[in-house]
Amino acid sequence: MRFLSSVMMSQQTPPNVGGKVSRRDFLKLMAAAGTVLTFIPFVDWGKFLPNPAGQVSERAKVELPDGSQANINSFPVNHAEAVIYPKTDDPALNKEAFRTWQFIRLPEELGGSNNGVSSFRMYSMVCLHLWCLWKYWPEPGRKRGECPCHGSLYDPLTGMAFAGPASLQSPPSNVLPMLDLEADQNGAVWIKPPNWSPNGNGVVGFGRYLKE
Repeated sequence: MRFLSSVMMSQQTPPNVGGKVSRRDFLKLMAAAGTVLTFIPFVDWGKFLPNPAGQVSERAKVELPDGSQANINSFPVNHAEAVIYPKTDDPALNKEAFRTWQFIRLPEELGGSNNGVSSFRMYSMVCLHLWCLWKYWPEPGRKRGECPCHGSLYDPLTGMAFAGPASLQSPPSNVLPMLDLEADQNGAVWIKPPNWSPNGNGVVGFGRYLKE
């Protein structure tokens, strides 16, 4: 386990958005991936892969880039914002890619006009292929998550990759980690305490098993 930990820690720095990965770094990542696959049945993933934090016991508000809390009554349909979670008092920590989430209100045809948290999704923005940052595009004919590096496309309803290299990966590495949400009586949206495991909310950079 000590060896696995050192291998995974060496891979924690994600590529820049839209950047290219060197051949040497790519080979290192593939070697780490081989080690990961060997230990899949035995590993507590939250201890080795780069997650935003350990156990979180309290709910947290969905804080938008302007500092306000997301609200069902005012957040536009078919719209997305990048949100930091869990947010800290350290600006440097808040810039970590593995704390970056895409908060999406679904398009109307996918239930985005419903007046409840079922119209929202919150996915890790770390692409499951090579850890670039993807984003949601609301334009007609798109309405999907797109990674600028290698073209992986994500379904905003489920977080599953349906095209590009991430879609060719085996479960759980073809479905984005997702946070559970709730709303209070005023419509303010909150993040429930997550379970950082593939069978729970997922593992950032690794994936999540899609529940049927």
